[in-house]
Amino acid sequence: MMQSCPCCCWFPGVFPLVPEPSCLPAALPTGSHSAAPPPPFHTAPPSASQASSSTDTKLCLLPPTSDDRQEENVQSGLASQESRLQNTVKMNGSKDLPEPYDYDLIIIGGGSGGLAAAKEAAKYDKKVMVLDFVTPTPLGTRWGLGGTCVNVGCIPKKLMHQAALLGQALRDSRNYGWNVEETVKHDWERMTEAVQNHIGSLNWGYRVALREKKVTYENSYGEFVGPHRIKATNNKGKEKIYSAERFLIATGERPRYLGIPGDKEYCISSDDLFSLPYCPGKTLVVGASYVALECAGFLAGIGLDVTVMVRSILLRGFDQDMANKIGEHMQEHGIKFIRQFVPIKVEQIEAGTPGRLRVVAKSTNGDQTIEGEYNTVLLAIGRDACTRKIGLENVGVKINEKTGKIPVTEEEQTNVPYIYAIGDILEGKLELTPVAIQAGRLLAQRLYGGSTVKCDYENVPTTVFTPLEYGSCGLSEEKAVEKFGEENVEVYHSYFWPLEWTIPSRDNNKCYAKVVCNIKDNERVVGFHLLGPNAGEVTQGFAAALKCGLTKDQLDSTIGIHPVCAEVFTTLSVTKRSGGNILQTGC
Repeated sequence: MMQSCPCCCWFPGVFPLVPEPSCLPAALPTGSHSAAPPPPFHTAPPSASQASSSTDTKLCLLPPTSDDRQEENVQSGLASQESRLQNTVKMNGSKDLPEPYDYDLIIIGGGSGGLAAAKEAAKYDKKVMVLDFVTPTPLGTRWGLGGTCVNVGCIPKKLMHQAALLGQALRDSRNYGWNVEETVKHDWERMTEAVQNHIGSLNWGYRVALREKKVTYENSYGEFVGPHRIKATNNKGKEKIYSAERFLIATGERPRYLGIPGDKEYCISSDDLFSLPYCPGKTLVVGASYVALECAGFLAGIGLDVTVMVRSILLRGFDQDMANKIGEHMQEHGIKFIRQFVPIKVEQIEAGTPGRLRVVAKSTNGDQTIEGEYNTVLLAIGRDACTRKIGLENVGVKINEKTGKIPVTEEEQTNVPYIYAIGDILEGKLELTPVAIQAGRLLAQRLYGGSTVKCDYENVPTTVFTPLEYGSCGLSEEKAVEKFGEENVEVYHSYFWPLEWTIPSRDNNKCYAKVVCNIKDNERVVGFHLLGPNAGEVTQGFAAALKCGLTKDQLDSTIGIHPVCAEVFTTLSVTKRSGGNILQTGC
């Protein structure tokens, strides 16, 4: 990208502009050599105080285009010792010439979506900066580059889920002839050390990747201070001002707290759990989100006493038939549920690692209160968008005042044309890492690569890594009925028993498969749901089929692989409407 010459203010297609001597700064910035030329242009915008004191600069157009030489006015200001003059030049009433910026794109947030957009934009030789800063949790937990997924989300969650599955596999192995001690103990400290070491390697890898792509990275908190300008504050409080032609907000979300006595003092969130230096012991998980159930599942899987306190329903927004089956399975495997209660106070009984806490909870249906003692209280009641303290009001970006979410167009553009947003902070979009990555890449391709492809937020597969995994793609049964009408929705379903589970004789008729079809559209599959082992691996493949318009006839005509769990989808014949038997009795 061609830029103006710093010495003569030359712009492509325009005659050189030479400052008259009287127009030059009266004195060079502090520390400059008196004989040296003015410092080269630095594209950082002037500070507010500097901007207010800027003066018109007279420039001579050479050679003159007429006998009457025309003077052009240019507003200028020095931002710092390395500052350049930023010019807005008008030629004979023509449009403003492009204003130089520090960067083509500044991304606020170094999570999966922001990093994907940064690396993609850099492919087009754009000057890109990533600002990423982790505000510590109330307990002081913080982490490196990569965002929620890498540090305190998908990656550590899946690894700890695997630890729990291995415990079950050890118990099953006795039935397959392995001589395993009856008492198998889990080492929390060893697990967390291994998980954190892996995360550390990913943090380092991301920084290396940005450096290789020539993307500037700063561990600083970004806050808009004016049009095209952002303030970056590092952990020592040092502030810098940068400018950019475009901005991308990818700040993600952070766990919500209850706002009750003792919650921030004594409770932890998922941001703390995966690096907790001691075993949490007897744990109360507050919430019914997928984060709550996943954490409860792997904590119980490694042998801890776990209770889940639920205000209303499990997995709001997911298929409720599947959600209830998950809850039933967890309860059958020793996880206790306290339903329709919410904590109103958390008190410390004894300090320690872990200590002892008393939780007082109140019924959502009356005045009844209950108390319980736990070593750890984990809050997983939802997450809030990190949008309220980044200066959006200074540039006019609109947000949903209740949720903090940002409404955007189909092209992830906010109401301010040069500011875009992706990821969990978007209003009405899926809060999933792969969605943010896809949106970030496609946005960069549209901005700089001439593409017109938009992110498709329909039929996105996902998995809840509860002890019995739940994979889904498309509409829930409830949403399908709401969209097409009950008379136009056919649901085919069946239980199944994984062959691997038959010898240990566990969990027969707990795994479950369901497809939701639109009768009026040739029984097109609009919802895919699987409860069973490796549900995510299975669902990923079927998601591609749903993208291609999979119908029930096509499923039926597909020959299954035997004996695997996924083959159940090629033999579904019983509809919910019929009330037929779906229990599994053989292979």
